[in-house]
Amino acid sequence: MKSRYTRSTAQQWEIMKKFLPVKIKGHYKLRDIADAILWILRTGCQWRNLPECFPKWESVYYHFRKWGRDGTLSRLNAGLNMMERKRQGKGATPSMLSIDSQSVKAGPMTSESKGIDGNKKINGRKRHAITDTLGLVWGVVVGAANQADGAVAERVVEPLLGYLDRMEKILADHAYKKVFMEWVERTVIGLEVEISSCPPSSKGFVPVKWRWVTERTFGIFNFFRRLDKDYEKTPESQEYWVLWQNCQIILNRIE
Repeated sequence: MKSRYTRSTAQQWEIMKKFLPVKIKGHYKLRDIADAILWILRTGCQWRNLPECFPKWESVYYHFRKWGRDGTLSRLNAGLNMMERKRQGKGATPSMLSIDSQSVKAGPMTSESKGIDGNKKINGRKRHAITDTLGLVWGVVVGAANQADGAVAERVVEPLLGYLDRMEKILADHAYKKVFMEWVERTVIGLEVEISSCPPSSKGFVPVKWRWVTERTFGIFNFFRRLDKDYEKTPESQEYWVLWQNCQIILNRIE
């Protein structure tokens, strides 16, 4: 993983523009808009402090929200995931995934969808993410930290049912054993939920087969300053940043 931000290369942009709109309103270049979003992701800068070498922050923020809401970002993320899996000799879509959550502290401006995770003693929000065995993020839902994992999991998985046709198994811990498993058994034919957790007597971090890649993905979030806390006014913006982070990781692997 690169240690500092760099503008997108010609090869990276050729791949990105296949999934982004051909034209945008105004006189700014689409490539500059995307580069500005990735710069904020890496540095954690406030929107209004975006450097003058990029388009005006209002225009960048407009496209950040628009691409997240109209599905452009989701298509970019899924397309890059498929490309990376093929590059590593795997099928375009995964057959096994892992779902987990990460509680993060809220920034000073965060007030919407906020709560306290009693287990981890964190006042903020919780990121519910599902990854494949390579650690690539396929879906994410952000909500208050006091929400139960099992109750939110169906919102993470349901959007994937339309295009992840090879999905056969989801790995999860005991927090997903009741509500989520009942929803899967009632709603999704042929999908298995396998519960696997660390032994109760274990101390500290103990890697669980295949599920450790999701923990690694959560750890990588810390290298992107916009994700070390939840600074967003809305949980949707935090979801967009998680997907942009996944896209950036894949783009950085392109030589």
